[in-house]
Amino acid sequence: MFSVNTPPKPRQNSAFKHLMSIHWWMSIGYLILFVTGTFMSRLPREVFIRSSLYDFHKSMAILLMAVLTWRILVLLRVWWRKYTKKFPKFTSEWFQTVALHTSLYIFMWAVPIAGFLLSNSYKSNNVSFFGILLPDIFPQNSAMVDIGRSLHFWLAYTFLAFIILHTIQQIKVVRSLWRKFTKLINFQNNLSND
Repeated sequence: MFSVNTPPKPRQNSAFKHLMSIHWWMSIGYLILFVTGTFMSRLPREVFIRSSLYDFHKSMAILLMAVLTWRILVLLRVWWRKYTKKFPKFTSEWFQTVALHTSLYIFMWAVPIAGFLLSNSYKSNNVSFFGILLPDIFPQNSAMVDIGRSLHFWLAYTFLAFIILHTIQQIKVVRSLWRKFTKLINFQNNLSND
């Protein structure tokens, strides 16, 4: 028998909540990258804001790679806590989920690396992090510019396809978040109407 004052046991540990917080911040960051990337690549070269958008896009990518490293460390912590207590059931659904998430992590790494290839191949000292110049990862090489551009483009859109698959796989979570969001909007509308 438990006391009336006993709080219910939380379903998720703090490491998992931390991981999900990082997940949502990164999803916002990737949305920003996709929008700025698509927009800036269509701008004519003479538009004055184009260069600033490219610098912002590169800085956001670097920031997200740093956050990705942090996220992987938190993920390892979550897995350690979870799987040292009980091994997973190695079902086909488990393998599909692991394969999809592993692919997403690979794309989170590969897309910005392809961007570095494009930027460094086009021009030396071409990547900065919010104004701080970063060393080149790849040498300047005009023969690699088109390869870097194609890799960055196709990896980014393949990554987007995998994000859509992930969203479909997590449709219950998406529906729950949508209901919470619409309740919040309706609540705010009711407050403003009063």
